[in-house]
Amino acid sequence: MEAYEAGAGSLSKLAKQFRVSVQYAKKIRGQPKRTGRKERVEQSRHGAVSRVREAARVALRQWLGEQPGLTEEELRERLAASGVGVSKSRVGQLLRQMGLRRKKNRSTRLSATAGKTARGGKHFSPRSPRSRRRN
Repeated sequence: MEAYEAGAGSLSKLAKQFRVSVQYAKKIRGQPKRTGRKERVEQSRHGAVSRVREAARVALRQWLGEQPGLTEEELRERLAASGVGVSKSRVGQLLRQMGLRRKKNRSTRLSATAGKTARGGKHFSPRSPRSRRRN
């Protein structure tokens, strides 16, 4: 801004020279009008402040300690019942921020639902007839 005020060139030329965008140069030029100071204003926090306070985080840890198999939807419902309205995806973000893993544990009992075989086929399926080309 000192170069601009000294008449060293236009705002767009100086922006190119100092490798900043023209919009940024305009923003800096207008700052003294807005704030009354030449110094940069301290950057404020970006985004909204989280509605999830420490009490809700403690509750999440407690619920998962008691019932590790709770889904994100069930956790969201419990948070809503305690007065904290968040989305299911936000619950997942919170769990990652808190360092809590949501992967299934191999030491827990197996599901009653049969899974796929290693080759992706059905369990106990009858053999298909041989191809005519092979005969």
